[in-house]
Amino acid sequence: MTTLTINIADKKTEKAIKAVLDALDLDYSVTKKPAAGEMPLNKSEKEIYGRLKKTAGEIKLFKEGKIKLQDANEFLNEL
Repeated sequence: MTTLTINIADKKTEKAIKAVLDALDLDYSVTKKPAAGEMPLNKSEKEIYGRLKKTAGEIKLFKEGKIKLQDANEFLNEL
């Protein structure tokens, strides 16, 4: 038995390939990869996501007038 892997990006091509395989009376199986948003995050991606989420929360609080953000000049003076 030989295994052939074909990566197909669109439904139209997938249907055509399935039709050819059916016409040749070949057995096949379809395995779909999860979309990028469905795949679990690795450690570094989780860290970046956490930082972005925190920053977005701070921006929201700033827009609501609940916190004051540090001025860029103040930040540079601290360095």
